[in-house]
Amino acid sequence: MSAEPAPLPAHHVLILGGTTEARRLAEALAGDPSCHVTTSLAGRVASPVLPPGDARIGGFGGATGLAAWIVAHDVTHVVDATHPFAERMSFNAAEAQALTGVPLLALRRPGWTPRPGDDWTFADSLGEAAERLPGLGSRAFLTTGRTGLHTFAHLTDTWFLVRSVDPPDAPAPPQLEVLLDRGPFTLEGERELIARHRIDVLVTKDSGGRATAPKLTAAREAGIPVLVVRRPPVPEGVAQAESVAAALEWLAAAAGA
Repeated sequence: MSAEPAPLPAHHVLILGGTTEARRLAEALAGDPSCHVTTSLAGRVASPVLPPGDARIGGFGGATGLAAWIVAHDVTHVVDATHPFAERMSFNAAEAQALTGVPLLALRRPGWTPRPGDDWTFADSLGEAAERLPGLGSRAFLTTGRTGLHTFAHLTDTWFLVRSVDPPDAPAPPQLEVLLDRGPFTLEGERELIARHRIDVLVTKDSGGRATAPKLTAAREAGIPVLVVRRPPVPEGVAQAESVAAALEWLAAAAGA
């Protein structure tokens, strides 16, 4: 007598990934036989670290393309665990939710907050950061990612140390040194970089999390200003969670609804 086939997973969770939290959520769900997990990666990193479960790389073709994929693959829940600054993807996910009715959660780790001794200046965009930068220093440690480097290309009097996973594309500032590296980073390493390159201003996005936070401590210790680009807001009406544990609770509640 042949064995009965294993039951199909009751839920298909689509994780819009690219963050540590996305990977940890996929790992937490991978061992659940009632759940099929697919993580979608934008494909901006040449050699991404793939999470457990299924993975797809590349865009969907906007909100309607994402909605069509959700319907075609019987997705029951969507978790937007993209980078806090992946604004377009987050709004596409919210639009796809409106089109499909599939529950959506935005998983966003908490942002950073200044501590005693910090000298932070805030900007609402990379463009505003580029305007403010010349008044704060002349040797900048730029950690905002390679895709926005063109925003600073006109600053000919500022020397930049740019850190990114992959080499940046042109246009770029004329005075530039590129450091290819992937976090997490250590406090000792950040101290050494700031001292060796005589950095007098740090430029960062408010990404939150611990993997890249040591640079903030190193800047505080060195007494240099930090130019912080604020996060874009999560689309209105989208449920939010600040941790993987909270996301798992939301998924459990949504699955039981």
